[in-house]
Amino acid sequence: QVQLMESGGGLVQPGESLRLSCAASGSIFRPNAMDWYRQAPGKQREFVATITSGGSTNYADSVKGRFTVSRDNAKNTVYLQMNSLLPEDTAVYYCHVIVFGSNNMNYWGKGTLVTVSS
Repeated sequence: QVQLMESGGGLVQPGESLRLSCAASGSIFRPNAMDWYRQAPGKQREFVATITSGGSTNYADSVKGRFTVSRDNAKNTVYLQMNSLLPEDTAVYYCHVIVFGSNNMNYWGKGTLVTVSS
């Protein structure tokens, strides 16, 4: 069973940076993708960024050029570097792992809160 633990959230001012981490315990088979989603107050959860086990990345338009997703396969950890943060980036950020196969397996973390406010 894979368990995900996010860390790195907090309160920052607009324009500042934060780095989120998500460590996965247990074996994660390939191929897979490690993603970040977020949910702002009163809104639906939305996709932020993804990185596959092959290293391909994709981003939501709202974060392109500001956020960078990366992973350390040896540590089973995915990172989200967030620069030039905006108040609208305020949300609970969730880590998600999908293992591709005949039956895709999905795992979610419990989330970490990011608040961008002056």
